[in-house]
Amino acid sequence: MISGQPKLILRLEGLMLFAAGLAAFLYLKQSAWIFAGLFLVPDLSMAAYFAGPKPGAIVYNIFHTTIAPLLLAIYGAVSGEIFAQVLASIWLAHIGLDRALGYGLKYATEFKDTHLGRIGGSPK
Repeated sequence: MISGQPKLILRLEGLMLFAAGLAAFLYLKQSAWIFAGLFLVPDLSMAAYFAGPKPGAIVYNIFHTTIAPLLLAIYGAVSGEIFAQVLASIWLAHIGLDRALGYGLKYATEFKDTHLGRIGGSPK
């Protein structure tokens, strides 16, 4: 279980990722309604938990790692596709806020078991 300074650093990294995603979104000068409307979309991946904890964790983790949104951001920057950049910035901000709040990548045991520790802090 992660604790102490490493946990604090990881959560601060999440906060900085949120700030960077938000700053990128603001730089793109889009409507706040787009941000508000799409900010929680990655959490729809939690629906995969209806199929069980293992598939739930896999799908949740796919939508909560920085790999896909960073690839989308690179695509948007190279191609000039503003909407790809907007989506990437919102997605990264979402992941960052999740990490800052302690919602980490999931283990296949159950939703509350994350790489940042157990959500709620209580042992099994």
